[in-house]
Amino acid sequence: MPAFTAADGTRLAYHLRGAGAPLAVLPGGPMRASACLGDLGGLAEHRRLALLDLRGTGDSAIPADPATYRCDRLVDDVEAWRDHMGLERMDLLAHSAGACLGILYAARHPDRVRRLLLITPNPSALGLRATPEERLAAARLRAHEPWFAEAFPAFEAWLAGEGGFDEVFMPFFYGRWDDTARRHDAAADEQTNDEAGERYFAEGAFTPEATRAALAALTAPVLLYAGGLDGGPRPDLVRRAAEAFPDAEVAVQPGAGHYPWLDDPDHFVRRTLAFLDR
Repeated sequence: MPAFTAADGTRLAYHLRGAGAPLAVLPGGPMRASACLGDLGGLAEHRRLALLDLRGTGDSAIPADPATYRCDRLVDDVEAWRDHMGLERMDLLAHSAGACLGILYAARHPDRVRRLLLITPNPSALGLRATPEERLAAARLRAHEPWFAEAFPAFEAWLAGEGGFDEVFMPFFYGRWDDTARRHDAAADEQTNDEAGERYFAEGAFTPEATRAALAALTAPVLLYAGGLDGGPRPDLVRRAAEAFPDAEVAVQPGAGHYPWLDDPDHFVRRTLAFLDR
């Protein structure tokens, strides 16, 4: 397992899968180990995936200073990683909350990004967030599902701040609540650093106006990828986020939730490769 040392001395690990041109990958969570991404639905058959375990997750070390879990503080880790891998410019894929880090990296180091893929992105770095109303509207699209009657009231209560996070509504995050989705969900607890996740979005992590201004210098093409059934973000929010980039396109995978490579691997690989190889 390859590793490198961050500027503050923290040892950071990453995992290599597949063969071909390199694709650097940032996981979401926030602060969930890169194991949650698997081989991205078979994308590793076409690209050599380099999947980073952010500090304090997976096989990476816990930092001496927990304040370094904040998203903007992690940008330096990504730049050190790029340098360690010897990539002058890199194709970068970031999922969910990891998209915040991908966006901040592109804003700070626009000349180091060849192509940027933001998969079901959390657009907080741009001053955008999925609202409870948007999440509930997406959830109602699943009213025909056998688990909906039990899951929806708990989901509604959680979004209203009247109930805790409940496993019963996890099916809303997947396009298909099958055995693959259940296994993926069951692994989340052991793969996620909850303390780090709480600090990831800490006050001061984002300065949206400055980030948007800096992105004007980004010449790299950007693909923002939405799941048709995802509530956070819904496709309309992804389209609004795309407006922040000079050269951006939006793809919507029908029937997909927050983890589109699980819902329809062939569709996901075909569409992402079309962007990477164009």
